[in-house]
Amino acid sequence: MNLNEPLAERLRPKSLKDYVSQTHLVGKNGSLTQHIKHGLIPSMIFWGPPGTGKTTLANIIANESSRPFYTLSAINSGVKDIRDVIDKAKQSGSLFTTKNPILFIDEIHRFSKSQQDSLLQAVEKGWITLIGATTENPSFEVISALLSRCQVYILNPFEKKDLETLLFRAIETDEHLSKKNITIKETSALLKLSGGDARKLLNIFELIVNTFDSEAILITDDIVLQRVQNNSVRYDKTGEQHYDIISAFIKSIRGSDPNAAVYWLARMIEGGEDVKFIARRLLILASEDIGNANPTALVMANSTFQAVSTIGYPESRIILSQCATYLACSPKSNASYLAIGSAQKLVKQTGDLSVPLEIRNAPTKLMQELGYGNNYKYAHNYNDSFTNQEFLPEEIKNTKLYEPGDNSRENAHRVFLKNRWKEKYNY
Repeated sequence: MNLNEPLAERLRPKSLKDYVSQTHLVGKNGSLTQHIKHGLIPSMIFWGPPGTGKTTLANIIANESSRPFYTLSAINSGVKDIRDVIDKAKQSGSLFTTKNPILFIDEIHRFSKSQQDSLLQAVEKGWITLIGATTENPSFEVISALLSRCQVYILNPFEKKDLETLLFRAIETDEHLSKKNITIKETSALLKLSGGDARKLLNIFELIVNTFDSEAILITDDIVLQRVQNNSVRYDKTGEQHYDIISAFIKSIRGSDPNAAVYWLARMIEGGEDVKFIARRLLILASEDIGNANPTALVMANSTFQAVSTIGYPESRIILSQCATYLACSPKSNASYLAIGSAQKLVKQTGDLSVPLEIRNAPTKLMQELGYGNNYKYAHNYNDSFTNQEFLPEEIKNTKLYEPGDNSRENAHRVFLKNRWKEKYNY
């Protein structure tokens, strides 16, 4: 046993039966379980927070499907490294087997477009099965051509029972810890500090255990907080603080406090946070939390995202600060956010309701004969470009989904809608 190896690495499971959590993927009927069972492994992207088992799953898939396994980190690999691995994979493959090699790329979101492009042919031809791991939304960070060739699987933060299982397994099975008399009286502090990150949980646990001189060790919440505070670390842009600080940043802007917003922005900048990650969150906030109370906010946030994507640090800090303070000082409304949430809930409840005949498209003679588009009232042919017509399916007619916020712009929306739909939507 190598005691210099972190506990999380020493306990890394080698098979699905030892894997904890993600039962939606690796349970009896999970997608990955079925892929491994049938020996047909598609290229895939694992998307989830740090410490949720993305690397472990990739290793297990390779082991249990008996495939050659190559790994690259997007942090320190380039196009040449990718091509070298693909060449090795082609040489190790066979025309008479479907077990092509697996290439695992950690933090694939850090690859540039050209680096991702270099993977396309190998994935399409089946020279490799790609497994990428990312903490970022692949819709934004993985090029569409590559994304279309991969299945995306979401890994969730570990639940309390899963994290506790890992702790007690560590005490029982780790060669170093099993020699000690460890009693865990309380787990709340450990679980809170881990933030659902299994790797962080185990490494914090080992750190605390190693602060004891005796073989008899009692773990309580007070002891955990005391000993971890004495071993605190700086902002970790891939760990818990990554999520805590961006949360504080967003909530400060939502709460209209530009002072707190620029403080948390500075924390992220000094910690080396990805400039596009910050700008993307501002872009989401501009619509979710400001919306129609100030439509210019979305324009500002989008311009910020484009600008910082071109410029980068250090100058981007100025642009980000301008956008953050503008959004913090803007009137707030989540009416659009609530409206689409209500609409999606309604769709799930009511299913695929038919589009009313009068507002269907009628590009062919047959459709016209079937009544498509009949009795449609072209709004511009009426006073104020408005006529009272039903646009929702019959089963849900008169359903109000958008409730304007209480601010000057959306109050104007309310007056407009009340004048138009006073007998229908009760604005």
